[in-house]
Amino acid sequence: MPAILNIATYRFVAIHDPAALKATLLPRAQALGLKGTILLAPEGINSFLAGAETAVRSFLAWLDDDVRFAGLDIKESWSDTVPFARLKIKLKQEIVTFRQPGLNPVSNPAPVMTPIELKRRLDAGEDIILLDTRNDVEVAKGTFKNALFWGNRNFTEFADVARLHADELRDKTVVSFCTGGIRCEKAAPFVRSLGAENVFQLQGGILRYFQEVGRDHYDGDCFVFDERAAVDSALSASPSASGFAP
Repeated sequence: MPAILNIATYRFVAIHDPAALKATLLPRAQALGLKGTILLAPEGINSFLAGAETAVRSFLAWLDDDVRFAGLDIKESWSDTVPFARLKIKLKQEIVTFRQPGLNPVSNPAPVMTPIELKRRLDAGEDIILLDTRNDVEVAKGTFKNALFWGNRNFTEFADVARLHADELRDKTVVSFCTGGIRCEKAAPFVRSLGAENVFQLQGGILRYFQEVGRDHYDGDCFVFDERAAVDSALSASPSASGFAP
């Protein structure tokens, strides 16, 4: 079994002093030899970390003692080597850049659909629009069969194209999805605000879908933002992937 545990997790939660939190997190993660990126913003935390299993689990247990981060939804995968060159903790305005003031995923979330429920409904042939909120580079690696993609080159463009196409989603059942769920926490309620009322977000994104139900109804691999470039439905580095995905 590969020796390196990779984790991805996020949470939208009020962080009143991100700089102070960084000063606490950084030495702890460094002491454990972890590598990856943690983004901190007033709206929450977004983390991609890798290291020895005992070190990663120790860091998560320590983080769990903070009521703001207790019970984080952790997506795990394994690799033979650490897919990050260094450890970085960055202070940002948003943990996922969307630039739509007033949008608050905590107070105004879209309903979620679990991977198991989505697969059940797709197996039954229900008329569901699968809305890919990622960018063109990610979509090229793989996406759900017959997914709707509006061609945005980055997530900040998604709001502009959504305004142009939102009428197409009225009276439709829509499930938005992304890599790990974080972008849909903003994209789904934003699309709902444009009048498409029956919009869900896929809980845990593609990575959770792969973990719980496999590749059914999905073509290709899932782009990831580390040296693996993409993972397959077993959440292992895809043999077809090459190069570093910044």
